[in-house]
Amino acid sequence: MQKVMIVGGGVGGTTVLKLLSESEVFSIVCMADTNESAEGILAAKERRIPTVTNWSIGLKWDLDIIFDTTGDPSVYKKIKRDMGEQTILIPGSVALIMTKLFEEKNRLISKLENTSAKMDLILNTTSEGMVVIDHEGFIIMFNDSAERASDTKREDVIGRQIKDFIPSTGLLRVMQTNQKEVNQEITLGNGMELITTRIPLVNADKEIIGAFAVFRNKMEAVQLAEQITDLKEIQTMLQAIIQSSDEAISVVDDQGRGLLINPAYTRITGLTKTQVIGKPASIDIYEGESMHMKVLQTKKPVRGVNMRVGPKHKEVIVNVAPIIVDGCLKGSVGVIHDVSEIQALTHELNRARQIIRTLQAKYSFDDIIGASEEMKLPIEQAKLSARTPATVLLRGESGTGKELFAHAIHNASDRKFNKFVRVNCAAISESLLESELFGYDEGAFTGASRGGKVGFFEEANQGSIFLDEIGELPANIQAKLLRVLQEKEIVRVGGTKPIPINVRVIAATNINLEQAIANGSFREDLYFRLNRMPIFIAPLRKRKEDLRELAEHLINKINQEYGRSIEGITAAAIHKMQIYNWPGNVRELENILGRAIIFMKLNETIIDIHHIPDFIEELPLNQEKLLMKPSGYVSGKPLSEIIDQYEAEIIEQAFHTHKGNKTLTAKALGISVRNLYYKMEKLKL
Repeated sequence: MQKVMIVGGGVGGTTVLKLLSESEVFSIVCMADTNESAEGILAAKERRIPTVTNWSIGLKWDLDIIFDTTGDPSVYKKIKRDMGEQTILIPGSVALIMTKLFEEKNRLISKLENTSAKMDLILNTTSEGMVVIDHEGFIIMFNDSAERASDTKREDVIGRQIKDFIPSTGLLRVMQTNQKEVNQEITLGNGMELITTRIPLVNADKEIIGAFAVFRNKMEAVQLAEQITDLKEIQTMLQAIIQSSDEAISVVDDQGRGLLINPAYTRITGLTKTQVIGKPASIDIYEGESMHMKVLQTKKPVRGVNMRVGPKHKEVIVNVAPIIVDGCLKGSVGVIHDVSEIQALTHELNRARQIIRTLQAKYSFDDIIGASEEMKLPIEQAKLSARTPATVLLRGESGTGKELFAHAIHNASDRKFNKFVRVNCAAISESLLESELFGYDEGAFTGASRGGKVGFFEEANQGSIFLDEIGELPANIQAKLLRVLQEKEIVRVGGTKPIPINVRVIAATNINLEQAIANGSFREDLYFRLNRMPIFIAPLRKRKEDLRELAEHLINKINQEYGRSIEGITAAAIHKMQIYNWPGNVRELENILGRAIIFMKLNETIIDIHHIPDFIEELPLNQEKLLMKPSGYVSGKPLSEIIDQYEAEIIEQAFHTHKGNKTLTAKALGISVRNLYYKMEKLKL
């Protein structure tokens, strides 16, 4: 059974609880609501279903399905984040549809009960006595004529064994032999002589579920013609019931020819009686196969089949069941449900999800691959910064994964349920950059849209904005950005009114900002605003121990994109890649692996050394330079430059001694790892 948790104890959650409680497919293991007096919580307690006030507690049950009926988007997103990969999350909109379907089900049940009452009325008005037993021989039906014929009250026999009531009964024999007995004589204890017909009750699976007997007084045989008339009246009444049903119904015979349709069928399919009666069952099919013919072939019912019917090509769901009389197939009956409106709502929901998805960050820290010391530090720094509203500056070469870090920081912050706006500062022309970032008022310039336009910063309000290639911003935009960071407000192009905003800025660059400040191309005051939480992301050449893990992750990604099934990569291929410096970093690694997979034969499943191109073999450090002694005084060079050169040589030698391990290098030099990163950036190591 499917294990289910329902979140939300309101009307929707209570309805879903009642609906699933009646199913043999679902097992409700938990009902969650912060209000312990909620209607759904009380209903769950009555059914002895565990209840919790925090839905996250229910995740321990290894759930298959979670129904979120709270209607709160934040709750939905939290559940989606924390639930298991195999768990299905059904939102409140779908639960609402289920609620409506449940109400429709209750309406149909009520209609069925009314129909059953009418049938009881019909059975009680017939002149023939009827008694029905279940498969264990207990009497379950006893009509008015049977009361009169046996001079026994219905309440005295219902639930009793048939043998206790009629010792000479043949109904038990009929169930054993599965053979009906027609016009058999029987004498009751009061001396009344009857003519009875005994018939076994068989379900669609040909299982004996009981038997019934129809009997009448011998003296009433002459009234048989009148009874036939009564049967015709019953048939007319049944047809009237079918014709008045709101459900579209069609009936075919055992050859698949149309016998009966009702007005609801004509309304949905657009087909009239003359177009259907006597015609093949496939006459109404536009798309799909005839379920009537399938049921006639298999003698088994079908449920929930999607198809299109009639000249209107109406989308419907069809349920069809066989008609079996005396164990013989007589035809089939189908019920058609119009679901075009539900499908339209589903499509709108999917469109909304796609729109929302474009405004969300795609990656988390789980998507950042690397267990080296060089990656542990930036990951820990990023996780720490995610818990604060501080501006983050991601620094590293192109292709090291700065945008991946930006996504992860947003997703780990308390702004994760708000917008994440990405801006490549180098990809927007300088003339448009200001209006794109800060928006513009109506009439700000020729061609401005009527009513103005919201900029990226306003769009990201209450969320995060990722400014990639921040070092490419022109000077005038740097000044406006500085004001945004200082005053938490923006002014649209052509506008005068400040607009307050609450945006978390994540910036990234692959250039040396300190050198840019020295060159006058980047504002020093903006640098200090952005540099509150700097995170240096190591290039691939300085964390080559992550190569195998990165390669395997990228191979899985490329497999999905190219439809391949590459299983892994050999140690020899990894070793060949480790002697390369990877100037393009992870982006170049993905390019090389993708190229290798493209040229692999279809029967090859492992990337080997011959699949990897011949790289230009560059050692990560110049070995000759490491063996040189530190330089002395050089005429014409200032003391600071000489000291920097000497410090760089010392750090390189320490790196060589500790085989590139930054943690051990920093410890040996007596400085912190962060200070080591700073010196490496400053000395361009």
